[in-house]
Amino acid sequence: MALGQRSHDQRFFVKTQRRQEVQVLLANLPRYVQHLQQHPHSLLARLLGVYSLRVARGKKKYFIIMQCIFYPTSRISERYDIKGCEVSRWVDPAPEGSPLVLVLKDLNFQERTIKLGAQRSWFIRQMELDTAFLQELNILDYSLLVAIQFLHKDEKDGYHSLFSTLRSLQGASKSEGTGGQNCRMLPNLPNALHILDGPDQRYFLGLVDLTTVYGFRKRLEHLWKMIRYPGQSISTVSPAHYARRLCRWVQAHSE
Repeated sequence: MALGQRSHDQRFFVKTQRRQEVQVLLANLPRYVQHLQQHPHSLLARLLGVYSLRVARGKKKYFIIMQCIFYPTSRISERYDIKGCEVSRWVDPAPEGSPLVLVLKDLNFQERTIKLGAQRSWFIRQMELDTAFLQELNILDYSLLVAIQFLHKDEKDGYHSLFSTLRSLQGASKSEGTGGQNCRMLPNLPNALHILDGPDQRYFLGLVDLTTVYGFRKRLEHLWKMIRYPGQSISTVSPAHYARRLCRWVQAHSE
């Protein structure tokens, strides 16, 4: 089981990986880089490094370092891990007043809405582009991370003037034009690529866990879950179904 830990300043996330997952990452790395060049405002988590470590004569351990989606964390009030399905997608909330920080799941979000206003169309389109890319790689079981921060009054008053001019990210293809890239106005804030502001709330959004291939084992798991949970929405489905379902979830839970 993969384990993760944030850096002391909360900006980076370090996560252990199995050898097979590292092989998937490295095999897909050229296409991952190309996708980010073509779509510089992509919601895909930014992978910063893949490493291995062997202590004495122990087994080699693999880990990745990526940019943390939930940064800065100081005012985040809710965190969710969304897969667009139902089975095993509930987390018991922490008791009121508890210092425990939990990442909730799909069923916890049922009555909530991501209120983005004018930025909703950009968000839906970018989800379509990113999930189509993961489908091409035969990847599934990834998550959309969502965190919510309530804006202060002065931030709400400045909502329409918050955005700076469109940033030209290094490596972006200039020949395609901004329309093909689905670029947007980025807020002048840390971690701008994963932050979208609505009229009343700030959202931290990103796609993570990009290493699960729909191979023989996942196909068997799909059949087993279909038998065990008939008629219910399960996580293990084909990459095409997975991508469509998560995009439908975004459309249904945003305005």
